[in-house]
Parts: sequence; C-alpha cells; structure tokens
Amino acid sequence: MAITFNAAPSYFWLDTWVLANIIEIATQDFCNRFVDYKIDPARRLYDQMVMAARSIRANIAEGSGRHETSFETEMRLTDVARASAHELLGDFMNYLMRHNLKAWELHDPKYQSTFFLKLAKPQYGENFIMDAMTHIASQKKRYDCFLERGTEEDAANCLLVLCLKINAMLTKMLGAQLQEFKNQGGFAENLTKTRLDGRREQAISEGAPACPKCGKPMLRRTIQRGVRQGQQFWGCSNYPECNATLKI
Repeated sequence: MAITFNAAPSYFWLDTWVLANIIEIATQDFCNRFVDYKIDPARRLYDQMVMAARSIRANIAEGSGRHETSFETEMRLTDVARASAHELLGDFMNYLMRHNLKAWELHDPKYQSTFFLKLAKPQYGENFIMDAMTHIASQKKRYDCFLERGTEEDAANCLLVLCLKINAMLTKMLGAQLQEFKNQGGFAENLTKTRLDGRREQAISEGAPACPKCGKPMLRRTIQRGVRQGQQFWGCSNYPECNATLKI
C-alpha cells in the first residue's frame, strides 16, 4: 500500500522558504546565463554560488523540521541559512564590481519594489507538492521583470536585494525562535529535564540524603575516570548550580 501525506510540511508555509526557492532558481538561471567559462574557467564560482543558494533553502527546511525535537538545532540551522545568504550576497556584490556595474540606490524604485514586495500566501490542497511548485513559480514571475527580462545589471541587483531581504527575514525568525526557546525549551532540552526530574523522584523514594548545601535530593553517581573510576558517591541533583557531594 502506498504511503500518502495529507498535509504540507510546516516549512512550506514559510515566506522565507518560498523566497529561498526563488533565490535558488534565479541564481541557477543567472549563473547559466552570465557566469561563463571566460570569467570562471574552473566553474568554482558557479558551484559556490549555486550551493550557497541551495544552502539557504535546505537549511530553512531542515531547521523547521527540527522544531519539535530541538529548538537549539533549529536555531543553528536558521543561522546557517542566514550565513549562506550573506555569502551569496557577497558573490553578487563582487560580480557587480568586477563587471563595472552599478548597485541600485536605496531610493531607486527598482530597489524599493524588490525589497518591499510582499509574497502571496500559498494555498495547498491534496497535491501539495504540485501546489508548492506552482506557487513558487508564480511568485518568481513577480521578479522576472528584472531576473529574466532585465539587463545583466538588473538581474544581479535583484538577486542582491533578495539576499538582503531574506537575511532580514531570517534574522527576525531567529529572534522569534530564541524567544520561544527561552519560554518553552525544545523536545531534547525538556527530555533532559524530564529524565532528571525522574531521577530526583527515584532518589527521594529510595531515601537518598538531602544536599547539605541546598537541601535538594542527592543522586547516586559514578566516577568515570581517574584512580577512583567506578566508585560511587552522592551528588546534588541541582548540579551544576550546586556541586555538593557526599561519600557513600
């Protein structure tokens, strides 16, 4: 029996993920058109730019997928996506300078329309893969006046501004993730807390002594290395805030 999925993954709904797909596709097209063998004979620049664009999209997806298991991992991957956007931004800055092309001014209508264009909200049905591809393509078309039909300078500038835009979005996302982590913690972090709480309850039921410093129950611990390796002792369950020990 075939396995089916009834709902789109959570990251399909993120504007950052949609925009990252647009940047990836547009970067691939840009490199195919303009990063030729004359300026990049070993194809290293081509590969680096395409892989940086892919990294933005892939790390947003992977980070979102870890939301339920570890906020820490989610934040690290979001930051990797942001770092990749910085890397790609630098490549487009270098391209403009290398070819004596001008960067758009902040007040230029082209800059303003690119940076402040708001993406439409996706609509996903049963075939959410096809729906996502259709949505990404439709949103990319809104930039194609620069990416596909504009000059080389327009295309490079548009992608540079999109890198700035997604960087700002990822920075905001990272701040929200950090606040949520402070308020709730993640699965992995809460799992450690739950395990420790269970050990404290077990220690109380077994009549473990109270900590002489803070009064919390002590846990039976084992020395892991050194000449006393394997010997047991009582350690405070509030470690590392309290490091009191007792001999058994």
